[in-house]
Amino acid sequence: MLINDIQDQLVEEFELMDDWMEKYEHIIHMGNELPPMDETLKTDNRLIRGCQSRVWLDAKEQNGILHFEADSDALITKGLISMVVRVLNNQPAKDIAAADLYFVDKIGLRSHLSSNRANGLASMIQQIKALAVHFNSAN
Repeated sequence: MLINDIQDQLVEEFELMDDWMEKYEHIIHMGNELPPMDETLKTDNRLIRGCQSRVWLDAKEQNGILHFEADSDALITKGLISMVVRVLNNQPAKDIAAADLYFVDKIGLRSHLSSNRANGLASMIQQIKALAVHFNSAN
């Protein structure tokens, strides 16, 4: 599935919800659905800088396709990284590097998150895009 198709699917899910309490619950639920990250991968070099909570991200590349594992020690933040991983996982590095992640604004995340969480989300996206550029230039 293409990045924009996954983003559109995510936006549609959130459009079905009436209020932000319900949306926050859905974000937490998505975080709880994130596959567990191997504890040995939760190292300092995999921490995303700029997040108030601890967020770990691991990326592996296979034939130009990136595979991500992620986790966080905070419920909402774990839900946010799960959304980003859902959109960008198993995609070509070049597509990730060039992606416009419009779902963040269409869902209203930027305007409904605290400034610390919004900055953390931006850091997550920036880190994933930097990894994509790195893997893309390595090929």
